[in-house]
Amino acid sequence: MKAGIVGASGYSGLELIRLLLGHPEVEIETIVSPSNAGSKLDDIFPHLTNIQNCDFDSLDLNDLAERTDVVFFATPAGISSQSIPSLLEKGVTCIDLSGDFRLKEDGLYEEWYKHSSPPAQTLKKAVYGLSEFYPEEIASADLIANPGCYPTASLLGILPVIQQEWVDPASLIIDGKSGLSGAGRKTSIAAHFSEVNENVSAYKLGRHQHIPEIEQIISSQIGKDIQLTFSTHLIPLTRGMMCSMYINLKHEKTDREVIELYQSFYENHPFIRIMPEGKWPTPKGVAGSNYCDIGFSVDSRTNRLTVISVIDNLMKGAAGQAVQNMNLRFGYPEMLGLTLSPVFP
Repeated sequence: MKAGIVGASGYSGLELIRLLLGHPEVEIETIVSPSNAGSKLDDIFPHLTNIQNCDFDSLDLNDLAERTDVVFFATPAGISSQSIPSLLEKGVTCIDLSGDFRLKEDGLYEEWYKHSSPPAQTLKKAVYGLSEFYPEEIASADLIANPGCYPTASLLGILPVIQQEWVDPASLIIDGKSGLSGAGRKTSIAAHFSEVNENVSAYKLGRHQHIPEIEQIISSQIGKDIQLTFSTHLIPLTRGMMCSMYINLKHEKTDREVIELYQSFYENHPFIRIMPEGKWPTPKGVAGSNYCDIGFSVDSRTNRLTVISVIDNLMKGAAGQAVQNMNLRFGYPEMLGLTLSPVFP
């Protein structure tokens, strides 16, 4: 199968190249980066010398449709929605790593992303690509809206206990921490080494664009609208993400009961790893892999559950989950091309 990557010069695009080079059923047909069009890949990224020899292409939708079966969009917000409708009409499956097709409520995307809303008819076709929860929908989708990194870590960590109605969803507080690659390759003062090193910075408090995405999926799971508290922090890591979630239990539970619930829930999902009692995951424990590690602590004094969920934001939070969704869509084994162990230390 022939694949194209639009936005191939960004961090998520580079991860897609790395993963697809190791996928036995996929050939990278074209890599698109308008800002680097005509440049050789290894001139821009020397670490790929003698690994992938090709040039960056400009964005030509007709050429892209003729040459590919599936196109990944690893682009900033507001770009994929301009190209995907045309590709869908030409029969190309699209997997969008941006936020353009995640939010279903009218006007919500424009409010939170500050871009024009995507075409309504195209938005209706989009399937939310949280792999472990919507595999059947993904398998028949022509447009897959890959989840954001924070929503992936948060939803995988909290949805099982919400589905079982063990907790009060309205009490949910999510404390997120992300490594620097989550901000992309574009330079800024906030991403400057001197600003980030030996420092922790809160950002977008109460206005992060992933808030409505998380609320949308939880609300759809429980059948009523909820609002949550979500705070985000930049930490001095290159890659990796941790979401610490706090939620009130409806009835008394033990750590062991919660662990057994999650082990049963994710029994057939190989990328979800449940930590044993008294142990909690770390971002380094999943770095470079498509795993999501989840740990728990029940505070019997306050009857509150803490859930710790970690992912590599460029893998399970972006490119890894996109390839996982491609596997689901085209009938390949779910783990094909993704059996990478974490890079530790």
